[in-house]
Amino acid sequence: MKNFFLISTGGSGGHVLPATILYDHLCADADVIISTDKRGLKYLDKDIYKFHIIDTPRLNNIFFFPINLIKILILVFKSFFLLKSYKIEKLISTGGYMSLPLIIAAKFLKINIYLIEPNHVLGRANKYFLNSCKKIFCYTEKIINFPDKFNKKKIIINPLVKKEIYDLSSTVKSNTKFNLLIVGGSQGANIFDNNLKDIVVNISKKNSIRVIHQTNEKNICILKEFYSKNKIENIIFSFEKNFHKIAHQADLCITRAGASTLAELSVLNIPFIAVPLPTSKDNHQLENANYYKINNCCWIIEQNFFEKKINMVLSEILEDKRDYLEKKENLKKLNYQNTWINVNQKILSNLNEN
Repeated sequence: MKNFFLISTGGSGGHVLPATILYDHLCADADVIISTDKRGLKYLDKDIYKFHIIDTPRLNNIFFFPINLIKILILVFKSFFLLKSYKIEKLISTGGYMSLPLIIAAKFLKINIYLIEPNHVLGRANKYFLNSCKKIFCYTEKIINFPDKFNKKKIIINPLVKKEIYDLSSTVKSNTKFNLLIVGGSQGANIFDNNLKDIVVNISKKNSIRVIHQTNEKNICILKEFYSKNKIENIIFSFEKNFHKIAHQADLCITRAGASTLAELSVLNIPFIAVPLPTSKDNHQLENANYYKINNCCWIIEQNFFEKKINMVLSEILEDKRDYLEKKENLKKLNYQNTWINVNQKILSNLNEN
C-alpha cells in the first residue's frame, strides 16, 4: 500500500529544486504532492508535479504583522483540510517560513514531520521546527548552529541532485573552446553582469573561450550584444529548468554558493570559483563553499575583493591547469559512490521506518 507524502516548499529555486528532486525519489513508491507559495511556482514544472498553493506571508514587517498573522491562521485551517483530504501521512519541509502553516496543521493531526537542510548552516525555520520533526536530512554532519540535543535526528545523505545529472556526469565532453559558466543564482547577480564582462573580454584575447552566462531576463539582450560585439561565442539565459544540460558543457564555473548549485557542479565534476552572497542569512553561502574549499575542489573570492582578484585567478587557471586538474580529481573522489540509487535507498529507508 502506498504512502501519502506532502512536500512543503516555496520562495527561491534553492528551496523548490530539492523539493522536486525529493518528489522524483518518492513518486514511484508513494502518492506525493508539493505545496508552494506563489513565488515558488516559477521554479516548478506544473505539467509534471502535483501541487497546491499555500501562499504564506512573511512576518518580518512590523506594520503588516497583525494582518499577516491573521492570514497565517487562515492558512493553518487551509493546510489542515489539505492534509486531511489527501490523507497525508508524512510532511517533508525543505525549510523556510513558507512551511509554517502546514507544520502547525501537521502537529495538530499528529503527522510525522521531516526536514531537509541543504546548507552548512542550520536555517532559522528548520531550527525552530527541530523539536517537532522526527528526522532532518542533512548533507553534512557538521552543521553550524545545530543544537547538540537534536543530533540523533540527523540523517546524512548525499546532496539532492536530479537523476539526469548523474547520467550526464559519466559522459565525455568534446569542447574545442574553454567553456566558462557564470551563474548568479535564481535571482541573478549584478556583480557578475556588470563587473565581469570586461575581464572576460581581456582574457579572451589570450585564450579561446566561450561564455555561458545566466542572468536576469532584462540583461539577456544587453549581455548577448556585448559578448557578440567582442567576438566571444556565448549562450545567455535566465531561469532554465534544464539548467544541468547547459551546465554540463562548462569547464569552469563562477557562481554564487547556493547549496543546490554547488551540489550540481560537484556531481558534474566542474571546478568552480565561488563568490558567496554576503547578505545570505547567517552567511550560509560562505559555509557551503568552505566545505568544497576544505576538500580542495574550488576557489573562493569574497565579494568585496571580487574585482581585484577574479582576473588573477582566471588567468592562473587558464595559464597553468595543474591546480584546476587537481580540483577536478578531488571532485571525483568527493562523489565516489554518490549515485541516485544510493540516495534513493537511504531516503526511502528512513521515511518508511515506523
